[in-house]
Amino acid sequence: MITPDLSQPLPAELGALHFVGIGGSGMSGIARLFLASGYTVTGSDRSENHNTEALRELGATIAIGHDAANLGAADTLVYTGALWPDNPEYLAAVAKGIPVLHRSQALAWLINRRRLVAVAGAHGKTTSTGMIITALLAMNQEPSFVNGGVIETLGVSAAHGDGELFVVEADESDGTFLLYQTAVALITNVDADHLDHYGSRAAFTAAFVEFAQKSSELVVASSDDPGALEVTGALTGKRILTFGEDAGADVHVFDIVTDGPVAFTVSWLGSEYSAQLRVPGRHNALNAAGAFAVLVGMGFDPAASLAGIAGFGGTERRFELHGTVRGVSVYDDYAHHPTEVAAALAAARTVVGSGRIIAVHQPHLYSRTQLMAGDFARTYEELADHTVVLDVYGAREDPIPGVTGALVSDRFRDPSRVDYLPDWQEAADRAASIARDGDIIMTLSCGDVYRIVPQVLASLSAIPAE
Repeated sequence: MITPDLSQPLPAELGALHFVGIGGSGMSGIARLFLASGYTVTGSDRSENHNTEALRELGATIAIGHDAANLGAADTLVYTGALWPDNPEYLAAVAKGIPVLHRSQALAWLINRRRLVAVAGAHGKTTSTGMIITALLAMNQEPSFVNGGVIETLGVSAAHGDGELFVVEADESDGTFLLYQTAVALITNVDADHLDHYGSRAAFTAAFVEFAQKSSELVVASSDDPGALEVTGALTGKRILTFGEDAGADVHVFDIVTDGPVAFTVSWLGSEYSAQLRVPGRHNALNAAGAFAVLVGMGFDPAASLAGIAGFGGTERRFELHGTVRGVSVYDDYAHHPTEVAAALAAARTVVGSGRIIAVHQPHLYSRTQLMAGDFARTYEELADHTVVLDVYGAREDPIPGVTGALVSDRFRDPSRVDYLPDWQEAADRAASIARDGDIIMTLSCGDVYRIVPQVLASLSAIPAE
């Protein structure tokens, strides 16, 4: 992968922009914003998807496949963090001497002129961001926004609005969230991750301290997460609001009910407000409390804020139902860290009732798999009824010798509850063969595991009805 140079000054003007990897959820959202702002946008990606189709309809010129000629007359190249340094369009831009910006740098250029609400954290930030956006729209605030996933009720992950606010999911994975001139910072949690970039938990935490310290108006942080508490304890001269189940939180969430749609009550300044969400899982009650704290901390009406949050219908790849065959429901989820997997499986448990959960796990990143294989195994063995493990999705990393999906499956105490099947058709057939009426098959990873879902549905359909 290309390590972004965050020290380089941003150009005064960007001119025509070319996006390499334009079909990704984050890149397509940023491209959409530049199009809405009147810029000429071209781009390329490995394959067609609904994002490339939508961007073409908005006026972008998009090539499929990577070639130096795709750069054309672009004045600036924007790249995704998953890009390799031998990409021909990247090399052509370097040779031409035009600005080469990481996507977060392009986004910072666009949004640092607005009042920014930035949501960061190892887990929960896409949902929390979506909740804030949904509530602001319900209160007629017309924010601009960029989220890490498509918001179900809106059908987009990014949009240009006429209001003063800009809401963004801030990516901590490579430190680029430090580029933003943040007014309001929300920290959902600080659970050590991306140590391939940071090198240590201390460095990971220090980046969050820097992110929060830079906020000009307000820091909102979890009262329940030790890492978030460590961050807020290191801040100076900041207005801080906390949220969580801790009784001392400024926004205290309690009476959480997870039997079906999650319901809860929050207290704020001596008053109590109750809501029922459209998304399942205890973790989403906490995400909602964080979003609520942001909104009331900015001065919005508490009842209206919570009502707006309750209208959030989820985002793509967050417990997303793709179909039901023979009574077996097939879901996909973006979870790729043990804590996220635990939250996703716990949410699934509230939905499946007396049925079982068959998880299909695609390890994401060689470094994370090597470091957390045991944690993944314990989580799946505790919370799923059976697990099918695929091979590692390397994304931006080169393979590490000896690191495969077997590292996870071999850590199961009961080998009868796990299969390591690198062949996707075998994996789909195995998951389908185990499932029965009332069960859930759930794919989990931020890699490309969602592509196995059609195979799983086909394998279910191929099994004769009893």
